[in-house]
Amino acid sequence: MIDPDPHEDDRGRFMRVWCAREFAQYRIDFTPVQANMGFSARKGTVRGMHFQEAPALEAKLVRCTRGAIFDVVLDLRTESPSYGKWYGTELSAINGRMLYVPEHCAHGYQTLEEDTEMYYMTSGFYAPTAVRGVRFNDPAFSIQWPLAASVVSEQDRNWPLFECRTHS
Repeated sequence: MIDPDPHEDDRGRFMRVWCAREFAQYRIDFTPVQANMGFSARKGTVRGMHFQEAPALEAKLVRCTRGAIFDVVLDLRTESPSYGKWYGTELSAINGRMLYVPEHCAHGYQTLEEDTEMYYMTSGFYAPTAVRGVRFNDPAFSIQWPLAASVVSEQDRNWPLFECRTHS
């Protein structure tokens, strides 16, 4: 979780959304190569849980620029003490928080408001053949989404259950 340090005055607010020096201080090796925006019209929309496999691994820095989301990172790093665990938090245009998603972790979110917009930077280029996913409602993880899912893509509804997957 990255909490911004905004500068506010009568004009509004200014804050950095990425700084190599600050990331280096926290020992996070992240160099963005691509920036993406996503828009969801309906409250309750779920997108995820997505990741890219080697050789197209990617880390992400995620931010909500309009509306609000419940953002989730699922640790799929087999050597990690938090393997198989998820972390969720609210990101909104108002709180300005950002979430860093390491390589080998799945990412997804649910919109908490209508007309929600996301902005995220990735350390790797989009590689359709490397895209994988974990079902958003997989009982192996029991992610506690705050709302009933109103819209979920066919792909996200049909990712295989994790326990049936081959791990590498």
